[in-house]
Amino acid sequence: MIKNRICIVGSNGMLGQRIIEFYSGLKNVELFACSFENESFISDVNYLQIDITLQKDVQKLIHQFYPDYIINAAAFTNVDKCESEKELSWKVNVTGVENLVKYGGACDAHLIHISTDYVFDGKNGPYSENDKPNPISSYGRSKLASENILLSNKIKSTIVRTNVLYGPAKHGRPDFVKWVVGSLSANKEIKIVTDQINNPTFLDDLVQGISKLIEFDKKGLYNIGGAEFLSRYDFTQRIADYFNLDKSLIKKIVTSDLNQPAPRPLKSGLINLKAETELGYKPHSIEESLLIISKELIF
Repeated sequence: MIKNRICIVGSNGMLGQRIIEFYSGLKNVELFACSFENESFISDVNYLQIDITLQKDVQKLIHQFYPDYIINAAAFTNVDKCESEKELSWKVNVTGVENLVKYGGACDAHLIHISTDYVFDGKNGPYSENDKPNPISSYGRSKLASENILLSNKIKSTIVRTNVLYGPAKHGRPDFVKWVVGSLSANKEIKIVTDQINNPTFLDDLVQGISKLIEFDKKGLYNIGGAEFLSRYDFTQRIADYFNLDKSLIKKIVTSDLNQPAPRPLKSGLINLKAETELGYKPHSIEESLLIISKELIF
């Protein structure tokens, strides 16, 4: 049996953990994981601690594993810190990708790179793959730069844009659903914006989309987002309804009330039509995804 050798970069993140769990159960895959932390959050996986901003670390990774596919789920994703720590965020989000392209390309690996709807300004969303990016934050600019690195090189590559990831990652910081459930269960009032519109993406749906890209060996740019477009406030209401929590604790605000260092794209989200047509991508409804989360996580 021919096995695909798949390397997960950023394997300790929410998405990385879920990708490992998915591929660990498949016999036709040889899996290798790497992340910035000293140890893997998930046991029984081949793991290497690396810093993707360092060429020697990425070179060591490639020479040790020689992957057929590299899934780059590593990123500096703190949008506000990207404004105050521009150099570090650029190193992770751009220089790190340059290193993966340089050494991954040398062994003819196919690089699947995770990007974001923050490459858009959020004035006319939702967006298709054909819409022109116009980032309004340092984070968005760094992610667009990383996309352009792939587009300007001859390496086999696929760019996956997604947005507002949520789902049952067992380790690390809580996702949005776990935070909402935990806060409301503790009778804590939470302030949620009404003016940020997108299609929140269930981790398992994104993993399925990535697996289909590998299965069909697709290259280019693909949007892989959730099934439903709604405000962050409405999303929170749906979470509270599902878990029978007190919705009176959810208070409406607008993004400008938060005085955040980085501007956010407001009317955003990603149109999945290309992935649905070419990959057979079928995202879960919000309620379907919450059922899966409720079965897997202890809040």
